[in-house]
Amino acid sequence: MSLFPKHPAMRPLQYRKPTEGRDYWVVDDALPNPDEVRRRCLAKTEWEFGYPTTGEVWPGMRASDALEAGELAAIEAKVCQLTGASRLWVEQTPEGQHLNHNCVQVVGSTEGAVKPHTDSLNLCRYAAVLYLHPDAPDRCGTSFFRQRMANGQLGGNMVMPPHRNLVDALGTRFVAPTAFVEDVRVPHRYNRLLAYKANIIHSASAYWGLDGPESKRMTAVFFWMA
Repeated sequence: MSLFPKHPAMRPLQYRKPTEGRDYWVVDDALPNPDEVRRRCLAKTEWEFGYPTTGEVWPGMRASDALEAGELAAIEAKVCQLTGASRLWVEQTPEGQHLNHNCVQVVGSTEGAVKPHTDSLNLCRYAAVLYLHPDAPDRCGTSFFRQRMANGQLGGNMVMPPHRNLVDALGTRFVAPTAFVEDVRVPHRYNRLLAYKANIIHSASAYWGLDGPESKRMTAVFFWMA
């Protein structure tokens, strides 16, 4: 008997090399007041807690309303300009499901791991992350991934209709630890906004910090339909 569990074969996905200006967009110095936003986020008292504090699968802790209305409007105007979208909005299903838009996330180095995923196409066409830690290293940015098939061959990286999420596209929820390989990495920079098409497999590249919220990787995350 094998000591290693067998994983169902995953379907191959369509591949397109993530290209800046087409699939993702990088804006440095995105906010005029990043220090103020960071201080305001650190001062929040109403946090939700994920792994390892609770049994949630998402890591660290998070709170709503990372940006105020004017700050968010400026970010959305920039994303519209970059992507060519005429309008952005926050979606929810008839059952009330939604993504945690305009949410600040704080995750330490022992609280999270690389988890390649896509965002639900029912709720999101574009997503973005705003890096809000002034000292986190380059390696704590965001990575795009592609499949590595069981025979070692590289596969695709995009969820396409009629599939609406990665599990549906792959045909399985359970994949081998070696099922994805990093393709493109966008380094962490303080006050950098990374916007990207939500159907491309992606993940935080790494997390950072041990000694309290101020030391840990802090980001604001956004999810839009267009």
